[in-house]
Amino acid sequence: MTSPVPASRIPEAVHRRRWAILGVLMLSLLIVVLDNSILNVAIKTISTPAPTGLGATQSQIEWAINAYTLVFAGLLFTAGLVGDRLGRKKVLLGGIAVFGIGSALAAESGTPGQLIAYRALMALGAAFVMPATLAVLMNVFEREEQPKAIGIWAGGVGLAIAIGPITGGALLDHFWWGSVFFVNVPIVIVALILMAWLVPDSRDPSPGRLDPIGVVLSVVGLVLLVYGIIKGGELADFTDAKVLATIIAGLAVLAAFVVYEKRSDHPSLDVSYFKNKVFSAAMSAIALVFFALMGVTFFGVFYTQSVRGYSPLESGVLMLPLALAQLLFAPRARLLVDRFGNKATTTAGLLLIAATLAAFATFEADTPIWLLEVVFFLMGTGMAHIMTPTSVVIMQALPREKAGSASALSNTFRQVGGALGIAVLGSVLATAYRNGIEGKLGLLPPNLRDTAGESIEATLGIAAKLGPQGKALITPADDAFLHAMHVTALCGTGVALVGAVVTALFLPGKDAAGQRGEKEKELVGATD
Repeated sequence: MTSPVPASRIPEAVHRRRWAILGVLMLSLLIVVLDNSILNVAIKTISTPAPTGLGATQSQIEWAINAYTLVFAGLLFTAGLVGDRLGRKKVLLGGIAVFGIGSALAAESGTPGQLIAYRALMALGAAFVMPATLAVLMNVFEREEQPKAIGIWAGGVGLAIAIGPITGGALLDHFWWGSVFFVNVPIVIVALILMAWLVPDSRDPSPGRLDPIGVVLSVVGLVLLVYGIIKGGELADFTDAKVLATIIAGLAVLAAFVVYEKRSDHPSLDVSYFKNKVFSAAMSAIALVFFALMGVTFFGVFYTQSVRGYSPLESGVLMLPLALAQLLFAPRARLLVDRFGNKATTTAGLLLIAATLAAFATFEADTPIWLLEVVFFLMGTGMAHIMTPTSVVIMQALPREKAGSASALSNTFRQVGGALGIAVLGSVLATAYRNGIEGKLGLLPPNLRDTAGESIEATLGIAAKLGPQGKALITPADDAFLHAMHVTALCGTGVALVGAVVTALFLPGKDAAGQRGEKEKELVGATD
């Protein structure tokens, strides 16, 4: 006699509204991702001198981005544990409220330093939002529907990337630069109302203990490492004693963090997860693809606006194919995984990313713009076929009760990869640009040469103040930036190729996945 089929662990009332809940969760995700995609378009405006912008240097712009990503990454795992302990709904509501407050303050920043501080506050709220959304998703969908729901959730990233640049460009065309942050406030209010109404609360029945020492070590280590890398790019000298000392100190603190976590009985980062090669390969793929893509996005805005002369709105529209490809393919990527397996799908995605990054190394000031659009579309296609399969592998590697931890770990590696990508590739860009433009700045007063060599925006800003005499700097600035962009793109290509090798070696192929599926069916049949 067969035993009765076990009942669903999800209450019927929750199960019925699971798709509406997914929609609300995607709105929360939209808020967090939208802010970064909007900021990408606003980089040039914020670097413009007051009153148009804040006159931020390239290193300050990098910190405005990385203050968010480092705090976000450093707190994600602890935020996931807090959600497991206190309840994901409470954490979601609190996180979104803090994010909204930080957005309003960032919009009114008077200096680059204030913007950096308020971006960190926004990240504090976002860190509690991101893991809770995926944890709630895993608790309102049955296992067989989870890949489809995760695919739609990942597609929400594409939607945010699509809306962000266009929204940011339209706001900058009509309002002050702070409007790109203030726009978050009404979205936050709507999300709070819908979440309070629809989203059920859930928690881990046996949550882990918090790990404040581990959190401090990880944040301090990452900040030191990233600061050293950015400072090296700013000085165009990575052999500087202070730069080397800071980078070495960051690596030492991160090594101490790993040792501490390995010995702790309540680690915020359970290093034992990484004994699983499949899990480790999926995490590496996420980190490496965001390392490459975040660096490219950083220089892509200066290419379209500073070199090609497009407005912020036009620049946002140019990035639309990147977002549309993710929106189109992310929910369907699981179909390719079913047919070809995780290994083939993810490796092909990384190879496609590598090819598109290499294409950037061929772009000049007069490259037909349709080629850029094709490259952006292919880049989004590759990203969609990396994020969905790796997210499924990671989320299903741990029990449902640990969904918050799995989500936090995935997003931590994504954010750390992105932060290091901006720091490393941004520093490569800054170093190559300074080396290319220094020989052309001899006619400038000595006190202006160092400032003019920081970035293309700094050079063009000084050229504008010099009037007709400054026009002679425009072509050399464009040439120096294009050379720097080519070097940076090739570095990103190499990183994507490393990711492709890792996934090709360690992710499971179709046959392995199929054999596991057959074994699971046999086990289920044996219990009937």
